[in-house]
Amino acid sequence: MTRVGLGFDVHPLVEGHPLVLGGVQVPADRGLAGHSDADVLTHAVADALLGALALGDLGQHFPDTDPRYRGISSLRLLDAVAERVRSHGGRIVNVDATVVAEAPRLAGWLEAMRVRLADTLGLAVDRVSVKAKRAERLGALGRHEGIAAMAVALVEVAG
Repeated sequence: MTRVGLGFDVHPLVEGHPLVLGGVQVPADRGLAGHSDADVLTHAVADALLGALALGDLGQHFPDTDPRYRGISSLRLLDAVAERVRSHGGRIVNVDATVVAEAPRLAGWLEAMRVRLADTLGLAVDRVSVKAKRAERLGALGRHEGIAAMAVALVEVAG
């Protein structure tokens, strides 16, 4: 059986935080605020995988009220999610994700993000797609107040 999951995340940009997307630290004057490293791309991918098997969302598995997850690398959370998918009989087929950020320009970092996500998921790089779009100065994302990401994941399960 083939299952599809959709993930979405958004975090505000703030001074004094690093900008981490897909497990890659991107040079920027501001980073994302959150309980973990606030990696919206990795969070969206994790939520897509959880959604494919109707396992809830990232916040249910790793609540921001739990001090164990303060500042944690989102790649560690994604690794745990991938293990949950496998323990439920799932095989991750592919992931497609889009980051929406007015700045910084992400084109030079997308391949590194693909590699980090693919490595964490145990997938070949050609099974992970990461794209970047701008909000064209529209809304909070367009005013450079935050960054959002969305992802879709395809998971095969037996029966």
